[in-house]
Amino acid sequence: MPIRFLTAGESHGKAIVCILEGIPANLEISSEYINKELERRQRGYGRGGRMKIEKDQVEILSGVRFGKTLGSPIAMIIPNRDWENWSEKMAVEGERPQSAVPFTRPRPGHADLVGGIKYNQRDLRNILERASARETTARVAVGAVCKRFLEELGIKIGSYVVSIGTCSPPIEERDLIRRQELAEESVVRFPDPSKDEEFIKVIDKAREMGESLGGVFEVFAVGVPPGLGSHIQWDKRIDGRIAQAILSIHAIKGVEFGMGFEAGRRFGSEVHDEIAWSKEKGYFRYSNNLGGTEGGMTNGMPLLVRAVMKPIPTLTKPLRSVDIETKEEVKAGKERSDVVAVPAASVVAEAMLAIVIADALLEKLGGDFMEEVKQRYEAYLRHVESY
Repeated sequence: MPIRFLTAGESHGKAIVCILEGIPANLEISSEYINKELERRQRGYGRGGRMKIEKDQVEILSGVRFGKTLGSPIAMIIPNRDWENWSEKMAVEGERPQSAVPFTRPRPGHADLVGGIKYNQRDLRNILERASARETTARVAVGAVCKRFLEELGIKIGSYVVSIGTCSPPIEERDLIRRQELAEESVVRFPDPSKDEEFIKVIDKAREMGESLGGVFEVFAVGVPPGLGSHIQWDKRIDGRIAQAILSIHAIKGVEFGMGFEAGRRFGSEVHDEIAWSKEKGYFRYSNNLGGTEGGMTNGMPLLVRAVMKPIPTLTKPLRSVDIETKEEVKAGKERSDVVAVPAASVVAEAMLAIVIADALLEKLGGDFMEEVKQRYEAYLRHVESY
């Protein structure tokens, strides 16, 4: 895989860090560009107190000089502002202070219990700190660089919320780019800001009940050429790679492309996208029911991926659990958390989709610097047009 990245850091540790490898040299990038994406991740009605503390700002440590990538690994760090309140309880070295009370009441739906068993930890904070969705901050930073790379090739990525809890108004706008623009104006990233009050009422009610909410979002990419991915091996199929990337986001429990599960209730003639050709467009489809993939490859239509996020596991009225030390029934532990984070998850999904597409493009094209990549990309597009 041309694109590789790693993240590190705990939710209340000193910082979240990441290393991104595989981006060609001479790509223009700035911390300002990345910070805009980080800020988008922190928006959304229903977020918790953490978002009032943190204002994520990236520092690029390596791999960039004078605003352009060098082709070497890009290292980035996003400090945790809340670290000053946790520096004693999350210290890397020294004796354990009395203030670091062990977390022993695992939350249903979180990594607490199974992570404690797997890594033999009696203080479940050693699990929950890394399992926290705070880790997605690094993914958004990595995804921002990949988005910037894709922009140079005319590929745009966006997302929007489809539903939160039972609130699922119809989406009237058909154009994907316009949906993205409208979502940016909404407090819940729904592509019709006039519906915000409907969502706010549902979220406020859940908060009053001590509940959390999940929902559905869609993420898309337009301008993607045909032929990314491959049919020849299971792990090269682009839809499989995208699905794995989206499912790796915290609390995502299902992914579908285009028409998705609805295709199982239709006749084949109602599902498959009929092929057409014109001198102006070349090959195109009359519909996009399959969401832009066929046979494990992109087909030139917009990629459209839908995902469902479960409700967040931390509840202000906790569910039943078991204390891992006493084995007695208790109420699950509580951490500061959101009521709903579907809008934020959609932004993280943009990052993951950008990473996969950038990886597949570089796999297809090769190239160590942007000028070379662009030249090869233009040659491939000429091939597509002449086929």
